Amino acid sequence: MSDRDYLSIGEVLAQLLEEFPDVTISKIRFLESQGLIEPERTPSGYRKFTDGEVERLRFILREQRTNYLPLRIIKDKLDDDTQDISREIPVGTDIPTSGHPAARAAVPRPSENVVTLPPVEPEPEPAVASVAPVVSLDQDPMIPMSVIREQRKMALRHADKTESIPRDQLLQQVHIDPGFLKELESASLVSGHDVGDTTFFDPHSAAVAQAAARFQELGVDVRHLRAWKTSADRELSLFEQRILPLLRQRNPAAREEALNMLAEFIELGSELRTALILRDVARLTEPK
Repeated sequence: MSDRDYLSIGEVLAQLLEEFPDVTISKIRFLESQGLIEPERTPSGYRKFTDGEVERLRFILREQRTNYLPLRIIKDKLDDDTQDISREIPVGTDIPTSGHPAARAAVPRPSENVVTLPPVEPEPEPAVASVAPVVSLDQDPMIPMSVIREQRKMALRHADKTESIPRDQLLQQVHIDPGFLKELESASLVSGHDVGDTTFFDPHSAAVAQAAARFQELGVDVRHLRAWKTSADRELSLFEQRILPLLRQRNPAAREEALNMLAEFIELGSELRTALILRDVARLTEPK
């Protein structure tokens, strides 16, 4: 491993893509949610992957690909102390962590008095103060589309670079009660991670909770919102299939192209959903 004693999730993805081209960050997070891996967390909530966790990931992915085993069986094998899940590289070998674009897109590492190696291909990051807020088309239709796309690309670059929100702060920010937040967690609409005795949520969870609260005020229960989660998961899976081949290329130009494509996918997906809904809504509102 490098001078640090852990890897970020993006750096782990960069390593795994060589052997498992279809692996994604979503897949890694899913395996964590199923209890097959348990990376530690920094005080700010970022995942810390050790050599052992990376070995477990390789073992899981190999068992799925080679033996088609269900996760339940793989977990049993991992829990069996007699199983050898060591990698085919010598223990203690240095692990490159910045050669793949996915690693450069990883979350920032909080300062913990550790020495961080500089990236192989440094990519200048604009100051946070220079990032313009993302503006909705409904707020100002005069904003050029090129500006909106650039804002979305900027948001994508910083998507994993935001601080986590403690549970109490989220409740105050969105003005919801703890029971409602628990319902959202049970429906997998928001998900938190525990650090000590505190649960942290990503900033997007606040937006999800706020929208869900308004839906409830309008008479739509949380259980009915799972359809949106399923639709979003399928949409994201489709986007990943298109941009991952670009991210696997080892050059900044390919990563920039992937970000541009992803920003346009998000925009087109929003436009398509709105058009389809408005088309069908017209049938409900037109005079009989």
